[in-house]
Amino acid sequence: MKRDTLYAETNAAPGSFRFDEAVVSVFPDMIRRSVPGYETTLALTGRLAARYVQDHSAVVDLGCSLGDSLLACAQALAGRPVTLLGVDNAAPMIAQAEARFAALALTPGPRFEHADLEALAYPSASLFILNWTLQFLPLEARGPLMARLFAALRPGGALVLSEKIRDPNPEVDALLGTLHHDFKAAQGYSPAEIEGKRQALETVLVRETVAEHEARLRQAGFPRVTVLLQQLNFVTLLALKPHAA
Repeated sequence: MKRDTLYAETNAAPGSFRFDEAVVSVFPDMIRRSVPGYETTLALTGRLAARYVQDHSAVVDLGCSLGDSLLACAQALAGRPVTLLGVDNAAPMIAQAEARFAALALTPGPRFEHADLEALAYPSASLFILNWTLQFLPLEARGPLMARLFAALRPGGALVLSEKIRDPNPEVDALLGTLHHDFKAAQGYSPAEIEGKRQALETVLVRETVAEHEARLRQAGFPRVTVLLQQLNFVTLLALKPHAA
């Protein structure tokens, strides 16, 4: 695993972060050292797949990056008649994900598609996964996307949403931000690297409160939304579509 040193010696311009080849080359190290509870979230995603995925339906991972969430699902659904689809709008991510999974003998094995999430024709799915994806979409695109996913989701299906959130209390939000920086420092990032990454993500990653996420999901049609996991300012929510009457 190549170590992430992208911001060790460069002064990042505000809003310059992109999922380009440089980021993809260090992404496994970057995300594990940047996201508290990353491995726990992956394991939880696999357990949710085992519980909610229906035979002869699809699992769709939106913003799949290198396919870690799909790998957890493939392992949880081994031998089941399901389809796994990973979608990402970053071509280097898709290329690396395809190469990675080509070397793994998985049944089911995922296929990957390079596409914009807003323009994709979604298959009939029983599980949609958006792990740290929605936060990179424009605010005005988030509601319509949730509505489309609810429509494509089978009755009894689930949507998993993991996000970096903003606390509505400024003091609490500042504390969570400081603790997140402490977490990254404990993973070996220098103060300059932490600040460089923060600047690069400015205006690119737009955080919302848990209440805003819950309200959007309910407006899309999900009557049941639950926070399953929170570590510092990172949360995972589960939204369920009711069974058909």
